[in-house]
Amino acid sequence: MDIRIGNGYDVHALADGLPLWLGGIRIESRKGCIAHSDGDVAIHALCDALLGALALGDIGKHFPDTSDEFRGIDSKVLLSRTMGLVSSAGYRVGNVDITIALQRPKLAPYIPLMRETLAGLMNVPAGSVSVKATTTERLGFVGREEGCEVYASALLLSLPDEE
Repeated sequence: MDIRIGNGYDVHALADGLPLWLGGIRIESRKGCIAHSDGDVAIHALCDALLGALALGDIGKHFPDTSDEFRGIDSKVLLSRTMGLVSSAGYRVGNVDITIALQRPKLAPYIPLMRETLAGLMNVPAGSVSVKATTTERLGFVGREEGCEVYASALLLSLPDEE
């Protein structure tokens, strides 16, 4: 069995009056991410981790923010397409781990639904999807509520050979 590990990182600026999407769900917030797509920074970091595990480049290579095709796109579509690349390469997700740094709002009530949503998109049990949230104790751009950053790691396992 071949095992691959990838990590991803993404950051988006926040602005008043925009919707906030994280982990495939809408979060109640007065600020949302400025982005070409729906701005789901958690899914973007996750896609980068999955693509990185297979040395397939990054999300910008596959879904460029210069393309009208991806303007306003639901990031769940991007994750589904990324999973198509993963399975085409002969792999499946073992587990993923995501850390979201956001000062406000508190994300704990949303985490179970994020895990379920992401698990469904990756066709894995929710127990294979870890989502954690943290603040930066009011330090830096996250602490000043200027942006959101996400770190993601993914473990991929090769699919068994069909005989």
